[in-house]
Amino acid sequence: MGTGEQLVTVAAVLLGALMTHLTNFLMERSRKKHERSVRWDERKLDAYENYIECVRTCIFLAVQLYEVKEGLRESDQGEREILAEMSDAGRTRGRAFERIMLLAGDDVIEAAHRLNSVALQVDWQAHGKIGGTLEDWRARNRDVFSAINAFHDSARQDLGVSGSVTGEQHPERDLLLPPARQNDG
Repeated sequence: MGTGEQLVTVAAVLLGALMTHLTNFLMERSRKKHERSVRWDERKLDAYENYIECVRTCIFLAVQLYEVKEGLRESDQGEREILAEMSDAGRTRGRAFERIMLLAGDDVIEAAHRLNSVALQVDWQAHGKIGGTLEDWRARNRDVFSAINAFHDSARQDLGVSGSVTGEQHPERDLLLPPARQNDG
């Protein structure tokens, strides 16, 4: 075997080694990028889930306060105790919202801002900071659950989950309320 053939063989071996190294490097970089993406998606999902849970807790406490104040429900807790729980829940909701601000995409952040806005309307009417009739109360609750659905849709899109919770295949649903009481006397 001549010198030229040996140089070609050595060059081919070096080129093969270089290509193997480059391929391994690119595959490893791609794998790490994918792992990072999955890790952030998991954190986003946790943040979105926690935020919605905090919002719903605040809503349910507001409903309890409103119904107690309006004489629609009896409770073992007094208004002061419910207000204290609402205050704690509001702080927790605020911290959960901050995680959304850190992790979410623009559409999710805007949906969270809208949700906060309408959820505060429910809180304020329950507290008596703003007035309103029972129909106003129900309209505010409809708005907040519509905003929750919009948040879900934005979060699903941000996470790459197909489908939606609103739209043509999912008709708009109303609040689940007991039938109106009829006076017998």
